[in-house]
Amino acid sequence: MVTRLLSGGLEGVDAFPVEVEVDFVRQGLPGFTLVGLAEAAVREAKDRVFAALRACNFRLPAARITVNLAPAGRRKAGASYDLPLAVGLLAAAGLIPLNKLENLFLTGELSLTGEIKAVSGVLPLAILAREKGAAGLIVPPGNAAEAAVTRGLNVFAPRNLAQCAAFLAGEEKLDAIAPLTPQSPALRAYGLDFRDVKGQQSTKRALEIAAAGGHNVLMLGPPGSGKTMLAQRLPTILPPLGFEEALEVTKIYSVAGKLPPDTGLMTTRPFRSPHHTISDVALVGGGATPRPGEVSLAHRGVLFLDELPEYRKSALEVLRQPLEDGVVSIARVAQSVTYPAACMLVAAMNPCPCGYYGDTDHACVCRPDQLARYRARLSGPLLDRIDVHVEVPAVPYDDLRDTKGSGTSDEMRDRVLAARILQQERFAGQSIHCNAELFGSLLERHCALEAAGHTLMRAAVKRLGLSARAYTRVLRLARTVADLARARAISTEHLAEAIALRVLDREK
Repeated sequence: MVTRLLSGGLEGVDAFPVEVEVDFVRQGLPGFTLVGLAEAAVREAKDRVFAALRACNFRLPAARITVNLAPAGRRKAGASYDLPLAVGLLAAAGLIPLNKLENLFLTGELSLTGEIKAVSGVLPLAILAREKGAAGLIVPPGNAAEAAVTRGLNVFAPRNLAQCAAFLAGEEKLDAIAPLTPQSPALRAYGLDFRDVKGQQSTKRALEIAAAGGHNVLMLGPPGSGKTMLAQRLPTILPPLGFEEALEVTKIYSVAGKLPPDTGLMTTRPFRSPHHTISDVALVGGGATPRPGEVSLAHRGVLFLDELPEYRKSALEVLRQPLEDGVVSIARVAQSVTYPAACMLVAAMNPCPCGYYGDTDHACVCRPDQLARYRARLSGPLLDRIDVHVEVPAVPYDDLRDTKGSGTSDEMRDRVLAARILQQERFAGQSIHCNAELFGSLLERHCALEAAGHTLMRAAVKRLGLSARAYTRVLRLARTVADLARARAISTEHLAEAIALRVLDREK
């Protein structure tokens, strides 16, 4: 007789149903065979499962066992099939009633003592189980809060295999995990504030514009001018995550195995700051078994790349497609997956290798060829995808002595939120969150220029040699500047400020 029960596998940030079939034959020579395109961690489940069964005092009769993970044509990875395999064996041996397993999803890794350990990707599985109308979902205790985010689904979290078997056999009662209320998460106190940044009013203004429209930023300035300090405070002025956005972020962290313990929902926008030695795969995702990279872990948040020219050129070039499309597409012979990557890129760099090119207080010691090679590490197509290029000058002594501070995060966030509300109203019913995502006919409709604006833009394109992509980004920036001023139309003043935020274009 074949026993069937349900689990799930991962493809990208979504789950697909996996049927665990157990054929338990008490005739012939005993043996164990696992089929269904299982990778190493899944094939090793046999040893973990039988050790866990012995530790929980379960004795299975000698039998020839065949386990199939269907659909057989899709790869299965990870240790999440341990629990469904163990329960399937118990049911096939007649120790658990088959009717208790009907339309029930299970996932979890087993220790050698029978403890049920947390696994990755439980939130996507919970969403899948709810969509399939599952009777319930059994998960490890460490994943209970995560699974409880999904309302309309009974979630159970037994401590070990013995308790799980007793629950399914009707010998022990388990209470369903109380679902979390899907309310809009509040802003977390980051412990940082723009008040701490001395001077740099023009840079704060540029970051406020970037936050209001979701634009990418590149800051150029000498060492010690505060570029990293400014970038770290950018999340404090971004709007709070909405529930749907929080769900998107949580799914990515769940799949990547980076969800903090006992966290049901990611409630703050991520801030990722990888070191410049990071590999291409770690930055954008991939690997033999594809995993999300840093650009996906920064989804709906900020990806900060300090010392931008020091990153591998190949790593920076693979960022071009995610920055443009908001997703990462990873193609392999066996499968293709897509990860969300709609993040704000915030990058920082020195103006030259020594850091003091153009500084009036320090002499630059770089030769022209060194400066040219340094700037050449950043390709034109990559710079075109960064909306705001802003200079961050050294801080004057008088600003350093200022103890009052100015431009607090609360004040800046209020203006950013007001601009974002205008954008939400403007893009109602559209698959757009902010001005940085404007394209095509929507761009023409919402970024229309007056006659004087066309004259100014024509002169800018001719003088600065703006590409078509840079032209589009200037229009998006101008729309955001107008939103911060609560203006319906884009004036020449708004357009001029947007053009001024393209420092590298002016240096051509």
